[in-house]
Amino acid sequence: MGPHARLSRLAGLCLTLTLLVPARVGSGVRDTRIDVVTAPTPPAIALDRATLRDIFLKRIVIDNAGKALVPLNLAPDDPLRAAFSQALLGKAPDALQRFWNERYFQGVSPPYVVRSQEAMLRFIAETPGAIGYVAQCWADDRVRVVAELPVPTDLAPGIEALCPKSPRP
Repeated sequence: MGPHARLSRLAGLCLTLTLLVPARVGSGVRDTRIDVVTAPTPPAIALDRATLRDIFLKRIVIDNAGKALVPLNLAPDDPLRAAFSQALLGKAPDALQRFWNERYFQGVSPPYVVRSQEAMLRFIAETPGAIGYVAQCWADDRVRVVAELPVPTDLAPGIEALCPKSPRP
């Protein structure tokens, strides 16, 4: 393969990658993603979509090192919780409430609830094994982003409204 063919192939690969990777700055996409976050040292477990689902449904409660996993939720009426529930679990919060009512009688409590995204960040930063979610604009260096979830289109305006127009204090 000659140098021109290699350059052409490389340019094609770059174009393909550009189309596959969502833009993150200045496009509005940044505000319509949900970041799944852990402490800077994440749990010892692969955090793929299926595993995250099982963690938040409390089907997986410890990581591979035997440490407890502590999933967190926002309040049931929080628009970010609705978007997260739909994006990861495929269910609305009220459907999940029925799920948790059934699990409660089996001795399984639902994830802890925190009052705000800031409370979520603080709890996760200080609690080994904690895992939660914030609007992408809220993630900072106190936590590690382990996954990004797209917000369902019909819920995106509510999530964009959660992002401050100016930097947080």
